[in-house]
Amino acid sequence: MKQKFNVITSTCVPLPLENVDTDQIIPARFLKATTREERFFGDNLFRDWRYNADGSLNENFVLNDPTYGGCILVAGKNFGSGSSREHAAWAIAGYGFRVVISSFFADIHKNNELNNFVLPVVVSESFLAELFESIKANPKMEVEVDLPRQTVTNKATGRGEHFDINGYKKHCLMNGLDDIDFLIGSKDKIEDWEARQ
Repeated sequence: MKQKFNVITSTCVPLPLENVDTDQIIPARFLKATTREERFFGDNLFRDWRYNADGSLNENFVLNDPTYGGCILVAGKNFGSGSSREHAAWAIAGYGFRVVISSFFADIHKNNELNNFVLPVVVSESFLAELFESIKANPKMEVEVDLPRQTVTNKATGRGEHFDINGYKKHCLMNGLDDIDFLIGSKDKIEDWEARQ
């Protein structure tokens, strides 16, 4: 069972780039791993942006800037495009992000995040722009993501928006269940249904 979702309030890491694809999230050379080793994938999240060609730290990249931190990644439009690799969601979760906010997600990547207990929150482009502005003005500002109410609030301005989520996925996130956990928990109901058929 995973950590349950309820209300998450956190500072944010801004990544105001559009069309960030899964190869940029986790480069293809790391796809040889077939098991989800969170530390390994988290350490290599945005690998080619976090490190220079010689392996030294790229101090200009946001994940290497101590000014920013928290478990919410605020990303530009069309996040997670490209290949369907689940490793990208593994890397985001392995780094410690629990929420990704964007104005648009590639469908497969969005589902991969949900399956890996990362909540993708879709907001309007104007709200996303406001978040980037608020973070730039004060990197310590917080965002509140309320899964039960399906709201996201910029605590710097008090402005909020409602976001959509599949009811089944919402139930699983709030109860810390993956698909197998859900089926095991429904075993009695399944057996009862089978007995009546």
